[in-house]
Amino acid sequence: MVARLGNFRGVTSEMVLTELLNALCSRGEFLRKSAIRLTHDLRNDSKTIIIPQTSEQFQQAFDFYQRRLDKGYSLTDCASMQIMRQLEISEILTFDKHFQQEGFSALLRE
Repeated sequence: MVARLGNFRGVTSEMVLTELLNALCSRGEFLRKSAIRLTHDLRNDSKTIIIPQTSEQFQQAFDFYQRRLDKGYSLTDCASMQIMRQLEISEILTFDKHFQQEGFSALLRE
């Protein structure tokens, strides 16, 4: 999958990878292996930046999470939004409408 992205430079985070691995951990061996393979591929791809989870990042995401009590944002969504703002990223490969609510372009919804 990663090889087919061409000149695309991806950014993700350890929190997103954790969410992926957790979501697929009990969905059967095929999906579990697929998640492991994708995680390995992304970690070894020079075109992909993986933002490590730090205590500071967690605190920023948690603060944002607390300020959005009226939304259904996950903590991982909040961390991703904070990272995107810090890196001035406006587009995200997601179906998640929460990113549109915060002014980002959710490419898979368009």
